[in-house]
Amino acid sequence: MAPRRTSHRGVKRSLGVLASSSLLAAAVVGVVPGTAGASSHREAPAIVNDPQHDNTDTYAFVSPDKPDTTTIIANWIPLEEPNGGPNFYPWAAGSKYYINIDNDGDGLADLKFAYVFRNVDSRGDRTITGNRDEGTFLYNTGPVTSFADRDLRFKQLYTLTEEVTGTVLIRSGRSAPSNVGPASMPDYPSLRQEAVSDFFMENTIGTSFAGQADDSFFLDLRVFDLLYGGDLSEVGQDTLAGYNVNSVALQVPSRLLALNGNVNRNPVIGVWSTTERQTLDLETGQAVGDFVQVSRLGNPLVNEVVVPANLKDAFNSIVPAQDATAADGQVLQRVLEPELPRLIEAIYGIPAPATPRTDLAEVFLTGVTTALDGTGLWTALGAPTDEAPIALDLNSQAMNADVDPAAFVPSEMLRLNMSIPPTENPDRLGVLAGDLQGFPNGRRLIDDVVDIEIQVVEGFFVDGDGDGEPDGLVEALAAGDAVNENDVPFSNSFPYIALPQNEGVNVTFGGDEYGGDE
Repeated sequence: MAPRRTSHRGVKRSLGVLASSSLLAAAVVGVVPGTAGASSHREAPAIVNDPQHDNTDTYAFVSPDKPDTTTIIANWIPLEEPNGGPNFYPWAAGSKYYINIDNDGDGLADLKFAYVFRNVDSRGDRTITGNRDEGTFLYNTGPVTSFADRDLRFKQLYTLTEEVTGTVLIRSGRSAPSNVGPASMPDYPSLRQEAVSDFFMENTIGTSFAGQADDSFFLDLRVFDLLYGGDLSEVGQDTLAGYNVNSVALQVPSRLLALNGNVNRNPVIGVWSTTERQTLDLETGQAVGDFVQVSRLGNPLVNEVVVPANLKDAFNSIVPAQDATAADGQVLQRVLEPELPRLIEAIYGIPAPATPRTDLAEVFLTGVTTALDGTGLWTALGAPTDEAPIALDLNSQAMNADVDPAAFVPSEMLRLNMSIPPTENPDRLGVLAGDLQGFPNGRRLIDDVVDIEIQVVEGFFVDGDGDGEPDGLVEALAAGDAVNENDVPFSNSFPYIALPQNEGVNVTFGGDEYGGDE
């Protein structure tokens, strides 16, 4: 059965009560996926032309092998075909790649981890053919056995800074190079391990990674062909299989991310990634002027299928605190009045849930909580009473003991309750299947977020029939996109993401050329 709604105005349940309650333990058993959307690949008109700065996905989860730490992963540069030489896929030197943390609910970053890359390019130096300064077009001029190998002719180093305090955490971190192939990089796992670096933050060890990785997102991207052909006939193809991305990963003791350094009192954080770049002087080719934010990613799918095309670039340029005010508050309004359910109704005949969708506001803009009951927020958003539409305390900064709920700002970001321990047997459907450590409580690599989100958008948490219980699974969409896991397995240790691919995307892993649907 679907999770039962209970009324508990003004009551904040403890985590222990939450984890043991029947509210989500009685969630749908064996929930199957619905139709999917797309991750943040090429999601806005301007960023399509600037892939080096394009966020694709953000993940945040309690580290399964180190549960006193939190791991955050952010990906950039979508759809990297592994054989895209000779220049492959460098980070944009001098730009800023951010992981942002909000632990007090005001929509502003309380911690800003900035990765800034620089090139080490020896392709203009003497080649292996002689002593003349004749240069080379090659990324590498022989098998590369280590990051220091002279045959690796192009590499990148980075500085990692926590910008709120101005603390430089890493000065010359190594970014794992693009995976050229087995002849050029015969032991790529060892090469990537060199890109894992420890650092000290407040006298505590954290760990960082930067470099190329397999694209960890999995789905059938043919969703844009009238929602899988208009009849769910176009499903089952992991369209991102074989592609790579550039990734950064941070593993930090959770207390360093928590408000006032106290995970017990303040366990919830908000996470999003952004990119900032300078203007390029067309005459000199040099980056000049102020840094400008050009990409932003918190929850998957929001900019793709919630924000309309004419506002997508604006969404990429603002901070979460502006979601309720910028462009007349259209980010907030579009969550309350989403387009996707209307499209599904038009194509598949499945009735769209009634609006305003305060349940979606809770999932995407506030975190799931009852701590905001009685503050006036829900009635301001159009709810009939000033109670949370989802009667559960899960993952809002408003639950933090040192936060004043009345000062809370609705804003789009990925929210994680760091006090919920890793699940021994994680379920890809996360909270919908009673697995409270999964999406939308943060996002793990294995979470099937598109299948989760389509069910949420179609009213999983809505009491549409007035029986006092959320409606649960939309059975008519149970066929799903038939892509339930990544094409290659993830690692059990940091940085958890899979090694980058080095076979052509037009070749399957069985060695046969891909010929389309069979």
